Amino acid sequence: MNQITVVICNYNYEHYLAASIDSALAQDYPGTTVLVIDDGSTDGSRAIIEQYGNRISSVFKRNGGQVSAYNYAIEALETEFVIFLDSDDVLYPSAVSEVMRLFAHGKWAKVQFRLDVMDGAGMPTGAYVPHSEPPADCGILLMGGWLYPSPPASGNAYRVSALRRIFPVPEEGVNLYGADFYAIYGVALSGPIATVPKSLGGYRVHNADGATVSFANSEQINKAPRAFNMRWAILRNIARVRLQLELPPTFHDFSHEKASFCSSVYHATFLTRWRWMLHDSRGYLHAIVANPFWSVKKKLATLMLSSLCLVPCSPLSDFVVRYISNPLARRRAAGR
Repeated sequence: MNQITVVICNYNYEHYLAASIDSALAQDYPGTTVLVIDDGSTDGSRAIIEQYGNRISSVFKRNGGQVSAYNYAIEALETEFVIFLDSDDVLYPSAVSEVMRLFAHGKWAKVQFRLDVMDGAGMPTGAYVPHSEPPADCGILLMGGWLYPSPPASGNAYRVSALRRIFPVPEEGVNLYGADFYAIYGVALSGPIATVPKSLGGYRVHNADGATVSFANSEQINKAPRAFNMRWAILRNIARVRLQLELPPTFHDFSHEKASFCSSVYHATFLTRWRWMLHDSRGYLHAIVANPFWSVKKKLATLMLSSLCLVPCSPLSDFVVRYISNPLARRRAAGR
């Protein structure tokens, strides 16, 4: 039987950590082991981890950020397969069995699955991510600069040998976080991607509010574009040096462009919205029109919604931005 490790990287998430560990231990796949890497937490995380004794393996390291935790784990892993479970997320009991069934019948570099969105208290919101499924050969599209639809970190199972072609990733300077970016997209350069078309876990969103443009737990909306650009530059260098592959200087991704759209248009004046649409919306519109993962219907709907930001009605414009950027806003609108 192939073995798999569920790695939980934790930093100061004592309120959610036990639920995450319990979900990993509750997997119905017998060949599952659990490794918890605590990245220098200053809360009560250590005491929680120690309560599990030899049911899990644990590492307590100095705080170095998510990238350093991934680097450590990928070097130390003794299994050929791994899931990196965020310490505030959970896996459903059959998650590992489902992904290992696919790994057993294909040379997949990664198997991904949907995650149900939970609020901060762990209650389901009715939303899930992602909404689109990528083709198996995401590497070809990545070579053209397209980031493929992927769940957040916890919704991905990897072949460790594929990850080791990308990691370790530089930890210096501002590149402390976003390790899942390199795993999700870098691994597609090493082999095909498989998708389980159903939810196998829960993704906790701490600001789960459909009344805001903010969605997910990553960088603030105005910082995300800069962070993605930096990570793409680092991934390009890794691909060039280690894989002898040349990625394009820029990339295309609706989530990335959506962040620019939101930070520029939300709560903006009528003139500012028009100015952005006329002068700065090229990347945003290209990510819609040329999107290889979307249907024509979805493209037209998104373009029509985006055009409503040009009407001289700020409340309507702000509603449209929230609707486009935050899946939870769509749930609220549908429930009215």
